[in-house]
Amino acid sequence: MSERTLNEWQAAATALKIDGRAFINGRRCSSSSGEARPTLNPANGETLTNVAYCNAEDANTAIATSRATFESGVWSRMAPTDRKMILVRWAELVEKHSDEIALLETLDVGKPISDTLNVDVGSAVRTIRWSGEAIDKIYDEITPTSSDCLALVTREALGVVAAIVPWNFPLSTTAWKLAPSLATGNSVILKPASNTPLSALRIADLAAEAGLPDGVLHVLPGSGGSLGQHLATHMDIDGMTFTGSTPVGKKLMEYSGQSNLKRTFLELGGKSPNIVFADANLEKAASSAALAVYWNGGQTCTAGTRLIVEESILDDFLARVIEESKAWMPGNPMDPATVMGPMIDAAQCNTVCEYVAIGRAEGAKLVFGGTKTMEGTGGHYHEPTIFAGVSNDMRIAREEIFGPVLSVLSFKTAEEAVEIANDSIYGLAGAVWSRDINTAHKVAAAVRVGTMGINNYFGGDSTVPFGGFKQSGNGRDKSMHAFNDYTELKTTWIEFE
Repeated sequence: MSERTLNEWQAAATALKIDGRAFINGRRCSSSSGEARPTLNPANGETLTNVAYCNAEDANTAIATSRATFESGVWSRMAPTDRKMILVRWAELVEKHSDEIALLETLDVGKPISDTLNVDVGSAVRTIRWSGEAIDKIYDEITPTSSDCLALVTREALGVVAAIVPWNFPLSTTAWKLAPSLATGNSVILKPASNTPLSALRIADLAAEAGLPDGVLHVLPGSGGSLGQHLATHMDIDGMTFTGSTPVGKKLMEYSGQSNLKRTFLELGGKSPNIVFADANLEKAASSAALAVYWNGGQTCTAGTRLIVEESILDDFLARVIEESKAWMPGNPMDPATVMGPMIDAAQCNTVCEYVAIGRAEGAKLVFGGTKTMEGTGGHYHEPTIFAGVSNDMRIAREEIFGPVLSVLSFKTAEEAVEIANDSIYGLAGAVWSRDINTAHKVAAAVRVGTMGINNYFGGDSTVPFGGFKQSGNGRDKSMHAFNDYTELKTTWIEFE
């Protein structure tokens, strides 16, 4: 962990040389049109650098190179042990440059430097290293058949994979996509979010330094609409993986059907329930409830934005959460003491304000926060915000706000808590707090989400799968299960004479 102060981080930012060019065929280059657009610091609105704005021509170049590289076998047919060593070296280089990469992430996304350094970079390093170490430990199968036959089941790489990642966790989600897709031998075209491409571009440099062959990985900043759609409809891309909003995910599924039925895996939105019973450790549950909704400014797909509290403790527990919320007031993300930074941009901050107005109009009671703050900085900051008296039919309880806004609901029985939790189009994450093991397990089993915590929130690591039910998506990031997304199963049936 770096011990730099605010002034030292600011000095490092001033000295940082940022390269905004694309990464195509193993090297940095401008877009084919020469177009570049600024990427802005959400903390103060200042331009960080101009970033290559890639188009269909750049995508076609990257796709053709990816296909040729895949067919050559230079990576796809490399021994798994050798691919492992390159990925492990890559993880080591990312770790070596952790301060620089964390700084890029903080400047580009507005995340607190303490989080980017200690959470985001560490997560990327572990994901890349874990996937590399795992790939030579996956065995193919010989199935049970009669003695005159031999049936082999083998895994083969999909081929050319397009990965589209979001702006809220650009480094860690990039690692979640790249590590297993590269480990299994695919060629990958990564499209980072147009407003947060810097960390992805930098770790691509480090992948090349680690020995990843030219043409295996491309990073194309550009429009989510035109460039993303071009990738999604291209007939020579075999698979697509996406993290982002549910409406965009639905479009990508449509594009898959309109083109070549490319395998498409989606990790989408959420409106996650956080259920607290009267017998829970209320001090820990209240602290975690604040963390669950305010971490990363609420710009988290798994954020625990629906706090569902047993009626008998509602007033007491709400007071505890309000007290915990006072520690989450936003601040300068370059300050190691800051726990919540700005919204990503003015549009997202305004969206949060609009939902605060909607909550008031719907009759919910605003009991904490509710306004923009630090407006003189040029950044986009919003206070942590709590609504009480919320019913599950209100828009603030049903729609993903993607900001630090908590809706508090109540229940009388465990069955009612589960009913409220499941009354959502989403099914990404959630938690239940209770000292009763029967209650905790029964509720956790009944809530229809991909990840459910018991007496914790945001639990998990590289060894467990991550993804959602319902309109929160399909497929899984992380763990051995992620390899399923990037491989085809082939049966070879042999009959002996």
